[in-house]
Amino acid sequence: MDIREMASSSDEDDTSVSTPPADGMSKPAERKDSVWSLGDGAPEETEKRDDSQRSTLFVEKPQSGSVSVGGNITFIAKVEAKDLLRKPNVKWFKGKWMDLASKAGKHLQLKESFERHTKIHTFEMHIIQAKENYAGNYRCEVSYKDKFDSCSFDLEVTESSQAAPSIDIRSAFKRSGDGQDDAGELDFSGLLKRREVKQQEEEPEVDVWELLKNANPSEYEKIAFQYGITDLRGMLKRLKRMRREVKKSAAFAKGLDPAYQVDKGGKVRFMVELADPTVELKWYKNGQEIRPSAKYIFEHKGNQRILFINNCTMTDDARYYVTAGDEKCSTELFVRDPPILVTKGLEDTSTYVGERVELSCEVSEDDANVKWFRNGVELPNDPKSRYRIKVEGKKHTLIIEEAAKNDNATYSVMTTGGQSEAKLSVDLRPLKISLALEDQTVRLGQEIHLKCEISENVQGKWYKNGQLVEASDRVKLYHKGRIHRFVIASAAVDDEGEYMFVPDAYNINIPCKVHVVDPPKLHLDGLGENNTVTVVAGSKLRLEIPITGEPTPKVVWSKGDKMITDSGRIRAETYPDSSCLVIDTAEREDSGPFRITLKNEAGEDTALINIKVVDVPDPPQAPNVTEVGEDWCVMTWEPPANDGGSPILGYFIERKKKQSSRWMRLNFELCKETTFEPKKMIEGVAYEVRVFAVNAIGISKPSMPSKSFVPLAVTSPPTLLAVDSVTDTSVTMKWRPPDHIGAAGLDGYVVEYCFEGSILLFFSSGVRYSYFKAETNQSENLKQQSCVQASFDGFSQGISTDLSEELMEPPFNLEADEWIVANPELTDKTKFTINGLPTGSKILVRVKAVNAAGESEPRYHPQPILVKEVIEPPKIRLPRHLKQTYTRRVGETVNLVIPFQGRPRAKVSWQKNGSPIDKNQINIRNTENDTIIFIRKAERSHSGEYDMKVEVENLEDKATIDIQIVDRPGPPEVVTIEDVWGENVNLSWKPPKDDGNAAITGYTIQKADKKSMEWFTVIEHYHRTSATINELVIGNEYYFRVFAENMCGLSEDATMTKESALIAKDGKVYKYPVYDDFDFSERPLFTQPLVNTFAVAGYNATLNCSVRGNPKPKITWLKNKVIIMNDPRYRMFSNQGVCTLEIRKPSPYDGGTYTCKAVNELGEAEVDCKLEVKVIYDGVINPGEPFFLAGNNQLHSGLSFFRLLMDGVPPHIINSYMREVQADKTEGK
Repeated sequence: MDIREMASSSDEDDTSVSTPPADGMSKPAERKDSVWSLGDGAPEETEKRDDSQRSTLFVEKPQSGSVSVGGNITFIAKVEAKDLLRKPNVKWFKGKWMDLASKAGKHLQLKESFERHTKIHTFEMHIIQAKENYAGNYRCEVSYKDKFDSCSFDLEVTESSQAAPSIDIRSAFKRSGDGQDDAGELDFSGLLKRREVKQQEEEPEVDVWELLKNANPSEYEKIAFQYGITDLRGMLKRLKRMRREVKKSAAFAKGLDPAYQVDKGGKVRFMVELADPTVELKWYKNGQEIRPSAKYIFEHKGNQRILFINNCTMTDDARYYVTAGDEKCSTELFVRDPPILVTKGLEDTSTYVGERVELSCEVSEDDANVKWFRNGVELPNDPKSRYRIKVEGKKHTLIIEEAAKNDNATYSVMTTGGQSEAKLSVDLRPLKISLALEDQTVRLGQEIHLKCEISENVQGKWYKNGQLVEASDRVKLYHKGRIHRFVIASAAVDDEGEYMFVPDAYNINIPCKVHVVDPPKLHLDGLGENNTVTVVAGSKLRLEIPITGEPTPKVVWSKGDKMITDSGRIRAETYPDSSCLVIDTAEREDSGPFRITLKNEAGEDTALINIKVVDVPDPPQAPNVTEVGEDWCVMTWEPPANDGGSPILGYFIERKKKQSSRWMRLNFELCKETTFEPKKMIEGVAYEVRVFAVNAIGISKPSMPSKSFVPLAVTSPPTLLAVDSVTDTSVTMKWRPPDHIGAAGLDGYVVEYCFEGSILLFFSSGVRYSYFKAETNQSENLKQQSCVQASFDGFSQGISTDLSEELMEPPFNLEADEWIVANPELTDKTKFTINGLPTGSKILVRVKAVNAAGESEPRYHPQPILVKEVIEPPKIRLPRHLKQTYTRRVGETVNLVIPFQGRPRAKVSWQKNGSPIDKNQINIRNTENDTIIFIRKAERSHSGEYDMKVEVENLEDKATIDIQIVDRPGPPEVVTIEDVWGENVNLSWKPPKDDGNAAITGYTIQKADKKSMEWFTVIEHYHRTSATINELVIGNEYYFRVFAENMCGLSEDATMTKESALIAKDGKVYKYPVYDDFDFSERPLFTQPLVNTFAVAGYNATLNCSVRGNPKPKITWLKNKVIIMNDPRYRMFSNQGVCTLEIRKPSPYDGGTYTCKAVNELGEAEVDCKLEVKVIYDGVINPGEPFFLAGNNQLHSGLSFFRLLMDGVPPHIINSYMREVQADKTEGK
């Protein structure tokens, strides 16, 4: 920014009077870092820092040095990073205001490095090919958060033999361009050379305006102080206003200069040259006309008009202008105070820390403006500063109340006309240790109190193991006079170490050691009652006992008199905070007390831990089968000799077929007794049984199998015993096989009968009938016999044969020797005829089934059977579908079965349309109960009415069957084109002559272009015999054909129009219809949702659903809202929209809510279901009951973590279940 831009940023113009800005107005041109300094200085942030914020960060400070012109020199600064979390910020300065980072180039290089082993940051400044004007004071600053440190040093460049050039203030303030060849040259340093206090030599006249014009805005205040400008802001405002008024003038041949400068008491000359000397001229100062006087003298020389101002004072510093007619020419006059000289300089001073220091000098005028510097950094005249400035007329004094070590520096004073400097040396008094720190040993939790006393009242720092210790809520640091104390109220293990107190500014330390001890202690809170630990035999025991103590105690394990070492099957493992007893494979002999002992220098602790090794019981002895039944047996056994250290809870029983190797569990609830009755065995199969003993640990090995046994039983009675036929000398009986035959099979049947005799009958109706033997007294019982006979006859006629199934018990009771065996040899058929019976007699019949186990219970006929043939009237039982027209297509098979009844010897005859049937074309087969009409390949000639007649002696029954054989129809008759108009054609036709023996149901019309003769259907299932064909293509010529249709389908041939129809072009332009493509896109939609499913653990389960959508949706499966990915237990399929999730051998952990999610670019859809896995566990309280680990079903409250673990349930599933049970209990409360 140049001076014109700086002037434009000042306050608005005042065209009349130039006044200094008010105190409350902003001053953008005033910057502290722009104050001129001939000595050393520091930036603004350094001035604002309180001395309490300073800390010693430098490990090695850069030292002053000298170099000859053209030589190289390096300055090194080192900072320790042990207490720093990141790299500190380092800056290099020359003088007060020049940051050397912007001057880096070929003559100036800044480097930095870090040594990881020593944790030291190294910063270097290289000056290459030094020039004479590089000499001066430099400064290095380092800062990190709230810490700050600074160091000044000097560079001396050996003078060349040539005379020093005169100072050019404008070139001195020139900044070299960044990034060019001369970047990094310190051009301004010629102004910063040290000068002795002497009267300034006369220098050439300097134009302050030109100097400001060429200088940087940040240098304005320095130049103003150097040249005695008191109103810099007003000057800039006037210069800005003056710049705007510079323009060509017709009245003035030569105008005033932009600005004039004069020393206080001096004389200034203003001159203008007029283009017209006759024009009246007037001079003005700040808008007031100037009148001639001793101070203001006017002079005329030709066209020149001159104004002299004598004995200039500060009031003459103003804006002047001259008017010639309507035109005006203006300028600015700057009056400069004379320089203030240092008449008596500063003197070097030496003192001790804490003493009062006064540095004094005298200047040439009273109350002059004087600036103080420390190592080139201006000292603020601030009441809060530890530096106090005292002014007494021409005497100026810098006062330091209590000198400190860091007050060692070069102090300088500067005025507008000179400067003076002196060195202050502050030394420390010798330090003596009155009371040193003592080594301490404290117990854990006690107070740590460290105290020392030194000869001087100085601050200091405490260190632990080389690390700085800061005060906190736990650590208290006290300093009172010469005594320093370090207190920790409650000692912890981490407080042990080496402590050290280091007084500030002294290179000595006071060390001591603190040792924290803690008695050993065993923490047995996690063990059970009496410190008992139960372990299952064969498993690994790792018993971890937490221990405490400082120093770490020595641990000793023992069992009895035997010490346990750190190797072997039983071993001890010791860690800093615990000790472990490890038994790799627990055995029953490992049961007993184990002792653990802790020792350290603070004490001892011991405890007994009882180890109890439990195991499954021994197997019971082989069971004995004491009784065998049809499908059951009774077995007993003895308890096992050893219960494994836990009481026997019960027994499990298994059985298997002798030839099989697969055992089957018989009871899922523990059997408490030593006897059991297996049931539901297969007859005739050899079986073996065995027993398992169960205790709280688990299930024993199986016992030895029992001796094999075979259950056998007779069959059940035959079923549905009924009379098939009766003649005058025989009775034919029929029946069905027994419902249950059994493993012994069925060898055959025995049919027995007996004649009526002395039998007592009880029927389900409650009527009682009595029969008497022939040997009874006829005279006494003749009347009863006749009554019984009459009653029995009436009863026999009213009872149906179906009563045999209603009577589960025999209706009569006879001795076995009264029954006659009808078949001496077994019959394997279910029908038998009893021959040789007397006509008119009555018999009772029963049937028995026989197998290897013996005869079954007999099946009785419910009533006596009269041996006499009975006439049954004929009756045709026509099936329902034959009561209406029976229709079949040509070529199909006709096979009709018509049942009938009638006895004896029913005669069946058939006729077709009143004529006998041709048996060469139609096959008729008759039996006693039905007749069959069979046509292998039906033809239309087989259609007609078929009459059936059944005759029994003089009785008959008739039935008629209407059979219709149909075929496809023939083509329609002539198809004609009735009319053609526009795009339409009217057709007509006649029905076909042959309708295929079925009604015509419709017609199908097709068209074909004459050129291609490819046929296309235009109308289907049309019922009329005329139609109009629309939307034909103009200019094409068409043929048409028609198919007839009935219930069998279309006719094989079609009738085509003989002539074609031409769709003539009549000038009408045919417009093809525009059809929009059908949008098949659809968001996902589940057409079949998931359903809740139950699965059995160990067996694969599948979940199925179906979805549709376009584009094809992406299918994702989730379990409990978590995506299933890369899990080998799940397989996912998707085929034609059917989505399947297969769960391989699910466990209770797999129970939960499963979700199928379908997503495409149009949306998404999802369905879910619940899967519940049922697990049947052995060893639980209720064996056989499904065990739910998911859902709302709860496990029996008596189960423990240990029992579930022994039953093989994974630990993470047990933990999840236990949390669910606890949550349910909490909600229940």
